[in-house]
Amino acid sequence: MPAIGFAAHDHSACVEGTLAKAEAHCAKTGLRLTPVRRRALEILLAEHRALGAYDLLAVLAEEGLGAQPPVAYRALDFLVKAGFAHKIEALNAYIACAHLGADHVPAFLICRSCKSVAETDTAPAQGRLGEAARAAGFTIERTVVEAEGLCPDCQDDAA
Repeated sequence: MPAIGFAAHDHSACVEGTLAKAEAHCAKTGLRLTPVRRRALEILLAEHRALGAYDLLAVLAEEGLGAQPPVAYRALDFLVKAGFAHKIEALNAYIACAHLGADHVPAFLICRSCKSVAETDTAPAQGRLGEAARAAGFTIERTVVEAEGLCPDCQDDAA
């Protein structure tokens, strides 16, 4: 799967398509995509950069959808558990899943300058990490792969 976030694409189709996939997944599995959860996903999809819970809460509060931190944290928890969003550990922030519905192990490319984030797919259990784990008799259950650097736009700006 290609990295999504730094390349030019039809952003409105990206947002609409992902929302449609999320709604279909919820209908199929019986999950409830409440108005707050749906709006939280829309907010995350509006940017290809990670947002903190308080950034999300500010928008929700401005729109009358709740002003207390648990509103944002509950929505984010649902989105992550449902596979609609990921937590970016290095930034303590969240990003909408760019490969919603696909079985994947994401890796995140984080621009240290503009904070944009691209999501790509990786298979750490197949590479050197997987080899090291097998040699140690260890079974990998979850990985978090985050790389910091400069996105193409910020590289151009720096040049």
